[in-house]
Amino acid sequence: MPQYETVVGLEIHVELATKSKIFCGCSTAFGGGQNTRVCPVCMGLPGALPVLNRQAVDFAVRAGLALNCSIAKRSMFDRKHYFYPDLPKAFQISQLYLPLCADGWVDALGKRVRIREIHMEEDAGKLVHDPWTDATLADFNRCGVPLIEIVTQPDMRTPEETVEAVRQIRAALSMLGVSDCKMQEGSLRVDVNLSVRPIGSTELGTRTEMKNINSLKSIGRAVAGEAARQIEQIELGKPIIQQTRRWDDSKGASTAMRSKEDAHDYRYFPEPDVAPLSLTDEWIEERRSSLPELPEHKRKRYPIEYGLSEYDAGILVSEKALCELFERTAAQCGKPKEAANWIMGEVLAALNQRGESPDQLTLSPDVLSRIIAMQSGGVINRNGARQVLAAALSADALDVDEYVKANQLAMVGDESALQEIVRRVVDADPDSVAAYRSGKEKVFGYLMGQAMKALKGKGDPNRLKALLKQALE
Repeated sequence: MPQYETVVGLEIHVELATKSKIFCGCSTAFGGGQNTRVCPVCMGLPGALPVLNRQAVDFAVRAGLALNCSIAKRSMFDRKHYFYPDLPKAFQISQLYLPLCADGWVDALGKRVRIREIHMEEDAGKLVHDPWTDATLADFNRCGVPLIEIVTQPDMRTPEETVEAVRQIRAALSMLGVSDCKMQEGSLRVDVNLSVRPIGSTELGTRTEMKNINSLKSIGRAVAGEAARQIEQIELGKPIIQQTRRWDDSKGASTAMRSKEDAHDYRYFPEPDVAPLSLTDEWIEERRSSLPELPEHKRKRYPIEYGLSEYDAGILVSEKALCELFERTAAQCGKPKEAANWIMGEVLAALNQRGESPDQLTLSPDVLSRIIAMQSGGVINRNGARQVLAAALSADALDVDEYVKANQLAMVGDESALQEIVRRVVDADPDSVAAYRSGKEKVFGYLMGQAMKALKGKGDPNRLKALLKQALE
């Protein structure tokens, strides 16, 4: 039986973080009443003329530079024709023949994933199904929101490589600030183009495209699930049909939507109402020089500057919010390894439990630094520190010292108080004391546990251990 390999290419649609749409002045803010952020231009009414948003071009160029692309000094827009209810003018302004950016790359799990191009375009609207009336309603607020579409070469072979490529692209764009990259809000959506072929073959198989996948976990599951479906079809002697499919993450399966179109089906021609875009070398270099430090550089710097492992550095730089929280906390508390451990451990675990993503994190570096300082200084124990962190994640602002005092979380460090607890434990269990003195040293752990229990876990374990040994011996 032949063995197969999966071949994956991506089309990543990213909403740019401009305040207004790409060809008009309507707001791009998320939410709002249906069809309240529209005008004749983004609705495509007769006689309305588009005007290109300069900020959208700036963001698109910065994205291209961050992803190692060459920038075209001359590019142009084209009309992509298709009729669909969420596209009221029946064509989309996009770029086909002369895209803005080309020939870039990102590294994913040691593999270089090539970026064929990044082009600009406008977003379409959104269809909402009304279960009460069994009708499909159109909300055009999203029409005209500026997008970049990042098109990769078919260089990925596994779900893990695919997910990591998206993660690296999202991290770079988020660090730039050109998009909030909130997948749960549709700011970043991924189309997965996938085919399978016998291992050793150089010919590409027939591909399918799974549209608008909006989480990293779903992308990985979609790649694995669709590859398994295609292999099963081939093994049954059935042909793979080139088509657009929808991935249903709850069912772990893809379903056919429509036959997959090719470029000629869209009847592209140059957009007559938007002039070609011309950029100077000086303008491009100004954008390059203004780029912030990107995740790729931070990933190399953290092990050198902070003593972190490459794995830890990779996790922290994958999200802008985690990266910023770590750097500021490390600077304030002076314990970068502790800061990294807290963020990757307790902070991420708490976010996961609350069903929140890192971009929803409101924890301030001041609070986390104080928690780390109090725990490492023996003022509170680890469990107490976790309790303070949970409170901080649920509050707009938290005075850590006041919270520790109000909830009596401070460790008991008073010598006389510790000695009194030790005396009570020893007096209450003469049999265990006798067993320890007869050579059964394992009993010490039990007595130590009794002492910590009496102190409700708030005793200094090192001092308590010394006092208990002294009393027993």
